[in-house]
Amino acid sequence: MTQDHRTPVPYAADERATLTAMLDFQRDTLALKCAGLAPDQLRERAVAPSDLSLLGLVRHAADVERGWFRNTLAGERSRSHWTPPGSTERADFDVDGADVDEAFTIWREECARSRAFVDAAESLDITGTHGEESYSLRYVLAHMIEEYARHNGHADLLRERLDGTTGE
Repeated sequence: MTQDHRTPVPYAADERATLTAMLDFQRDTLALKCAGLAPDQLRERAVAPSDLSLLGLVRHAADVERGWFRNTLAGERSRSHWTPPGSTERADFDVDGADVDEAFTIWREECARSRAFVDAAESLDITGTHGEESYSLRYVLAHMIEEYARHNGHADLLRERLDGTTGE
């Protein structure tokens, strides 16, 4: 893997700084796991019989960012980047022929929108709704850290299977 340039997480900071740095660290970890691989490697489903691929994880992360920050918290009604209109099938993991540059661009744009939303929020107590449930920004940040951490575990296995690279 390439040199580690992940966001440092402060050991003693306020809640917002800690949560946002930890989330950025997890985002950076996914990028690190994908660094230096060819497009075909990023698309490869390296752990049979799973449909998971590194590119699928990036596309999934983009849609999760969009769903929680833009739709749930900001009240937008933006559609999935990958699922065709009228379909209920999740297509983020359908990466055969997927454009790698497009996926990474969309993911980075969604992360930037999410950061901007968090930076502009007056408090971690603001809420948004999904279905019948209300969620605080605090909850969404904690959930997103968990979401990335879980999928970064998947990315560890995929990367090791692809080229033997291991490490945090």
